[in-house]
Amino acid sequence: MTHPRDEEDVLEMLQRQHEEIRQLFTQLETATGERRKDLFHSLVRLLAVHETAEEEVVHPEVRDLTGGEPVVEARLGEEHRAKQLLSTLTEIGPDADGFDTLLTQLRDDVLAHADHEEREEFPLLRQHLPDQRLRAMASTVKVAEAIAPTRPHPGVESATKNLLLGPPIAIMDRARDAIRNALGR
Repeated sequence: MTHPRDEEDVLEMLQRQHEEIRQLFTQLETATGERRKDLFHSLVRLLAVHETAEEEVVHPEVRDLTGGEPVVEARLGEEHRAKQLLSTLTEIGPDADGFDTLLTQLRDDVLAHADHEEREEFPLLRQHLPDQRLRAMASTVKVAEAIAPTRPHPGVESATKNLLLGPPIAIMDRARDAIRNALGR
């Protein structure tokens, strides 16, 4: 039996992830203690792998379409700013003074970024690529996410940088995640 997610195309997949990101931000608003830390860790991981996959798979496709270059450049700028902010939040941690203010800024930036993708980038792909290609891209995104870094790395926004630097960074991130999990943090 096939799972509905097996049939989704890349745009449906990314929109589903955008909704997961929105839900994590909503849950973080009222969470406390260990639950808050776990939710934040989940958000960091989801944002890191999601953006890496977009940078490796989606943006190069859009860049090749008529009118795609300025759309991609704007999204890369947004992603870089979000990675910087997410990196700062990761460094200070959910218990730090000022965390909530920065988290609100990140939420606003990330949700605006998702909206821009859904309004500007996704329609270009839907209009110019056949359904079969969009489904194949979903499979490629899944592979990219499986080996993507799990933490933000500002400055690594291009497909080339992600392909060159991503695997060794991902190994380090995943090792840190394993240690964090082993220590129960």
